[in-house]
Amino acid sequence: MHGGPGADHRYFEGFEDSLPLNGIEFYYYDQLDSTNSEKPDDPALWTIQRYTDEVEAVRKGLGLDDFYLLGHSWGGLLAIEYALKYQQHLRGLVNSNMAASADCFVKQVSKLRSQFPDDVRAKLELYENANKTDDPAFQKLLLERLYKIFICRLDPWPDPVLRSLGGWNQHVYKVLQGRSEFEATGRMKGWNRWNDLPKIKVRTLTMGGIKAGCSLARSFDLRFSASSRSRKIFARYIFGMLRLASLTRNRFASDRFRSCDEWMFEVNFRQAGLNEVAGARRTESCG
Repeated sequence: MHGGPGADHRYFEGFEDSLPLNGIEFYYYDQLDSTNSEKPDDPALWTIQRYTDEVEAVRKGLGLDDFYLLGHSWGGLLAIEYALKYQQHLRGLVNSNMAASADCFVKQVSKLRSQFPDDVRAKLELYENANKTDDPAFQKLLLERLYKIFICRLDPWPDPVLRSLGGWNQHVYKVLQGRSEFEATGRMKGWNRWNDLPKIKVRTLTMGGIKAGCSLARSFDLRFSASSRSRKIFARYIFGMLRLASLTRNRFASDRFRSCDEWMFEVNFRQAGLNEVAGARRTESCG
C-alpha cells in the first residue's frame, strides 16, 4: 500500500524486477482518488476508516486470504488499522517507515527540520505563517531539503519515483495530513495506536531507513517496560522512502542500493499477546 496520502503505486515498480523472480506473487493498487483509481473528488470519503475498509474490499475482490500486507508511510498507518480490524485474513504484516501515532511522525520530521540551516528554517516559517505552503518556493524547499535527502537520495530520481510523486493528489494529502510533512492538522490529527499494538497477533516486520551521517538512529527508540506479566516494545522509527521504492525497472536490488543502512526488526506478536523482538539485524551496506 502506497504512501501519501494521495500518492500512487508507481514507486513500487522496482518490486517487479525481484519478487516474481523469487516466486512471489504481489499486488499493488492506487487508493481512492489516486492516479488509476476512481476519482469522485469527495472529501467526505477521505477518512482513515474508509481507506482501511478499501483495503478489505480489494482483498475480497482479489480473493486473497492468509497473505502478507505491506504498507509504506501513510500506507503503514493503514496497515496497522487493517491488522487491528481484519487480521484474521493476514499471514503477516510489513510496516515500512511509519510510526504508530501521528504525533510521533511529526516529531521525527521536526527533528529533520532542526538540521536545516537557519536561513532555510526561517524561510519555511515565513511561508507557513503567511499560510502560503502552496507557494512553489516553499514546495521547492521541501523537495531540496527534505525529499531529496530523506526520501530518495538517488540523483537523478528514478523514473517510477518521479511519475509517482508527479501524480500526487495534494487535495487528498491536505485533507488527511495537513499543509506539509511538518504537521498533522488534517484527519490524521490525534491518530495514535501505540497502546493497541499488542492486539496485533500476526508476525510483523517494521523497517526504517537511516541516512549516513545523521543521528537518525535515535528514531529507532526501543523502549522496554518489563513486569512479571507483560513486556511492551515501542519501536519508533523515521519516515523515509522504502528503499525498494527507489529501484528502477530492469535492475536488481543489489544494483541500486547504495550508501544506506537498514534496520529491520521482526516483531512476533504470537506469544500470549506479548510483543517480542524475534530478531534484529543491521546491514552496513545494502549494496
